[in-house]
Amino acid sequence: MRDSVSARQGANVRAPSLRGMIRLPGGTFTMGSDAHYAEEAPAHRVTVSGFWMDATPVTNAEFKRFVKATGHVTVAERKPDPRDYPGALPQMLYAGSLVFEPKPDIVDLTNWSQWWTLKPGADWRHPYGKGSHIHGLDDHPVVHVAHADALAFARWSGKDLPTEAEWEYAARGGLEGTEFAWGDELYPEGRQMANTWQGRFPVENLALDGYERTSPVTAFPPNGHGIYDMIGNTWEWTQDWFSSRHPADAKKACCIPRDPRGAAIDGSYDPSQPMIRIPRKVIKGGSHLCAPNYCRRYRPAARHAEAIDTSTSHLSFRCVVRDEEAAVQ
Repeated sequence: MRDSVSARQGANVRAPSLRGMIRLPGGTFTMGSDAHYAEEAPAHRVTVSGFWMDATPVTNAEFKRFVKATGHVTVAERKPDPRDYPGALPQMLYAGSLVFEPKPDIVDLTNWSQWWTLKPGADWRHPYGKGSHIHGLDDHPVVHVAHADALAFARWSGKDLPTEAEWEYAARGGLEGTEFAWGDELYPEGRQMANTWQGRFPVENLALDGYERTSPVTAFPPNGHGIYDMIGNTWEWTQDWFSSRHPADAKKACCIPRDPRGAAIDGSYDPSQPMIRIPRKVIKGGSHLCAPNYCRRYRPAARHAEAIDTSTSHLSFRCVVRDEEAAVQ
């Protein structure tokens, strides 16, 4: 599925501004990994065309301008429709979002519900629930945005969400075959290269990088393309449906896929099963909650599935403009 800028119509669509964006010439690279989580395999060659990408995730200040201009109400700010969640308890259908709240006695890392709480009133303006705020956080990535919210911002700005292939190509920063966006060492010469978790997740956060939660979008060094925050800080939405594995590598160079668009539909989607009836998109980059002992997804190849109706305190996005769309300005 592709929802490109060129296909959009309507009064709210405007010509994209390339200010604050980095142009990537495109090229062929190895996408995925055979050395980590199963969903990253198999590693395979992919070609992407040239495009522009936001140098940083969309910030609170940018999202605030969008909401002021459009009156957009995010998914987290709206009470869920019972028809979309058959069987759900009425008292669980309230406006809110998932907030990370660790407890000191957690020992079972297989049960994520121990540190995630669906908090009433949690949304992009109130990242930790009622009473919290984003004062002083204008340069932090906006969080608590569902996929529809990210896409609405992209459409308003005349841009699009990146495909998974575009996102990974950009995240690698021109490096081929390295584990991280900056090389093969998580902490080269002891330097903190991204906002991740230091210590024993989820009960011990040493915050050696200076941050316990989100950080300003330019707080850490950019990658080789000059793009910030592709790794850590917040996960980022892509436009691709999730599938449990990548396609096989092309047997001949002539058959390397160009500008792939991911699965036709979320491979885990099953409308007959209440727990997996919501389709899922690929999110990339890991977050400030990724740690060596849990969720080692602070790598370009890493990927995860996120239900399109879900928002969290560690999920954001950035936008792209493809060369053919930039040319019509």
